[in-house]
Amino acid sequence: MPSSRGRGLAKSAPLFSALGDESRLRIVSRLSRSGPLSITRLTAGSRISRQAIAKHLRTMERAGLARPTRRGRESLWRLEPGRIDEVRRRLEMLSRRWDNRLARLKTLVEE
Repeated sequence: MPSSRGRGLAKSAPLFSALGDESRLRIVSRLSRSGPLSITRLTAGSRISRQAIAKHLRTMERAGLARPTRRGRESLWRLEPGRIDEVRRRLEMLSRRWDNRLARLKTLVEE
């Protein structure tokens, strides 16, 4: 049976998978700066088609990173702050683990 830590990492895998694409990282960055945006606004100024943006947003929605809300005939996409915080917490945890391992290695090498 996987440990609770392993289950937590498995639960986070779709988040990191969704963030593992340069276009989706750009979308996250735009939504972080601008707040909720329509697909039309997300497409403006980029070389990516509306269809491609929509596909990336659906991937992000499945991972729980973004969700649409209807405003009239338009859907506005926003980030899910709880999932973004989860990514940040996971990265901080992994960073601490690596720092601890490197400190132990340094101690071992210096002895």
